[in-house]
Amino acid sequence: MDLSNIISNALITPITLVFTLNLGYVISGLFVGILVGLTGVGGGSLMTPLLVFLFGFKPATAVGTDLLFAALTKTTGVWVHHTKHSSVDWRVVRWLSVGSLPFAVGTLYVLQHLASIGKETTGMITMTLGVALLLTALSILVRSILIRRSEKNNVTIVLEVDDETEMALAKEEEIDEIQRGRFDRWQIPATVFTGAVLGVLVTLTSVGAGALGTVALLFLYPRMLTVKVVGTDLAHAIPLTAIAGFGHWMLGNVDFVLLSSLLVGSVPGIWMGSHLSAKLPEKFLRPILALLLLIIGLKFVTA
Repeated sequence: MDLSNIISNALITPITLVFTLNLGYVISGLFVGILVGLTGVGGGSLMTPLLVFLFGFKPATAVGTDLLFAALTKTTGVWVHHTKHSSVDWRVVRWLSVGSLPFAVGTLYVLQHLASIGKETTGMITMTLGVALLLTALSILVRSILIRRSEKNNVTIVLEVDDETEMALAKEEEIDEIQRGRFDRWQIPATVFTGAVLGVLVTLTSVGAGALGTVALLFLYPRMLTVKVVGTDLAHAIPLTAIAGFGHWMLGNVDFVLLSSLLVGSVPGIWMGSHLSAKLPEKFLRPILALLLLIIGLKFVTA
């Protein structure tokens, strides 16, 4: 099949299937959306295992569909962070993307090459997904520690600087986060390397753009405000998940009935979870979620 036929089929398929919804998928989207709103943990960590174990999707299809799902759902969040809070550091986003986007394309090329020679990729994706989930479980547990240290660092800085510098710090867009990073002159290479690792993980598993990306930024930039960490991570996740998702689409790894159903369920779910999060104790929710992801990750690794 030539490229024109692939593109034609890729365009026709979502148009014919987008309005065909599956109630089970909608409910799953609602459930995951609520958990995302409650905990802030990326949907990929929750959605992909659910699609594989509950509905029996192949790991490649679950990953590809979830990547496009993530790209679409994260866009609104970035718009809010950029326009309402000015909490996106586009310079950090750029250096992360320098690493992540080429490695995402390279990973897609490897998957396409393996498929063309008849090599089964399910085992590789399953193993990588398990490792990514184990890392996500760990990141959930250490995230609160890193956030507390980041906030403590920011309070210390404000107490030590003069009025003029303090005013500059209050305007987040004027802060050069690269210069304030953990690794000094190696900060940019460290950021690019982190992006490259995320590019491979996210493309193979759809996991990492949220929870792992946030923890990585908290480690690389301990003085960055938490709201800015979240906004910057979201802004980087959109092009990464979009490119990776489009690549999986071209490889035939996207189910558009599933995608449209998940979107219908997840949007109100995230809204509900965000409102419930103020009433439910996060210190209990996160350890439970981390334990769940740990168990699922071990199941994938040992499968």
